[in-house]
Amino acid sequence: MGSNSCDYQSHYHALLFPFMSKGHLIPILQLARLLLRHRFAITFITTPANRPFVAKSLEDTTVSIVELPFPQNILGIPSGVESTDKLPSMSLFPEFGRSTKAVQPEFERVVATIEPVNFMVSDGFLWWTLESANKFGFPILVFFGMSNYASSVSQAAREGRLLFGPESDEEPITVPEFPWIKITRNDFDPVFTDRDPKGIHIEFVMDLFVAADQSFGTLVNSFYELEPTFADYINRDGEPKSWNVGPLCRVEPPPRLDQSRNKPAWIQWLDQNLELGSSVLYIACGSQAELSTEQLRDIAIGLEEEDASELGDGFEERVKERGRVVRDWVDQREILKHECVQGFLSHCGWNSLLDNSICAGVPILAWPMMVDQPLNARMVVEEIKVGLRVETRNGSVKGELMEGEKGKEVRKKVKEVAEMAKKAMEEEIGSSWLSLSKLIDRTCIEKKTRKS
Repeated sequence: MGSNSCDYQSHYHALLFPFMSKGHLIPILQLARLLLRHRFAITFITTPANRPFVAKSLEDTTVSIVELPFPQNILGIPSGVESTDKLPSMSLFPEFGRSTKAVQPEFERVVATIEPVNFMVSDGFLWWTLESANKFGFPILVFFGMSNYASSVSQAAREGRLLFGPESDEEPITVPEFPWIKITRNDFDPVFTDRDPKGIHIEFVMDLFVAADQSFGTLVNSFYELEPTFADYINRDGEPKSWNVGPLCRVEPPPRLDQSRNKPAWIQWLDQNLELGSSVLYIACGSQAELSTEQLRDIAIGLEEEDASELGDGFEERVKERGRVVRDWVDQREILKHECVQGFLSHCGWNSLLDNSICAGVPILAWPMMVDQPLNARMVVEEIKVGLRVETRNGSVKGELMEGEKGKEVRKKVKEVAEMAKKAMEEEIGSSWLSLSKLIDRTCIEKKTRKS
């Protein structure tokens, strides 16, 4: 544990338990900092292999970190793999997710030894934590890390059985609840488009839906002003309620002074391009995407504008003066905040879009790949208009984002949205700050008053 910048005594206690994946872990780490500012003591649950990342992220706080042993001998998953970004293939994700239930006995043993919990924030993929929370008598809030748009459109499509009608995966489908929105079956994973799904994947999905429906509510890493229509849709029936508490990246501390003195090579390269007056397109496909050799080759050709067999075939040497390939884990927020970065080719994971691109005011070139990413792409391009879509081979947006008129439009709009995001997280007055305050009233203050 480190020292907390807050000099007042904690009033409440929250238990945070993220799923074992960087895209799920990072926003919960940010949520921990936000709750500290609301006078909470925090107990953060993780596993041994994930602890170093958690500990480094929270080393300047008073957050208590508790390890739970991750289950071993999972069929098809190498020993020691405790995060989805280390999986040999994302096809093993359902097995990995279901295996986390083996942690439940040790989790409950830990909960029995810690101070009373006002509420718990659990990743939606850890569905079994609902049973544990009910056993100990504290409310549980589910965190899925999705936009209100993706959640609302998915729910409307699922409840209306919209995905079972079209014969073609590319046929446009009108969503009755949002008649201006058209989706296709390609926007959804096969588990949602199969008329009679069977197997571990659908079992896992159903467990998540049931647990979320029975929870106290959900936390959303978004802000009301960004997607009011869809935030209202989710809360139209009242319970379980959904609270917008983002963008959570706004509570991250500024970079340490020593980091500015010892800049990573990729930041130094960006600095050089800024001095030259060059604009940079940042490309990242997340930690889970599995790009084919053909896709990598197409990226290389598009960037280099000459024939290239694949990304590793002399590509880096040929473009070293005007391009850089980084294979290590990088701080995306630092990259996207850099003045010379004028565009982001993104897989459209929600964290990348909201916390990195939108908050940094950088327009998006959307290239979705799986799960909620196609819907996120529709949102940023069609709904809030802060990006353009990567076209298939029979179309093109070449040069538009960085140089064209459409690019100018989305650059202007994303700057406006970035300012809205900043205001949403202002202490005492921002919509997301007030949303979390109301949640605390319901789970901590009102509950305590009723008991007394």
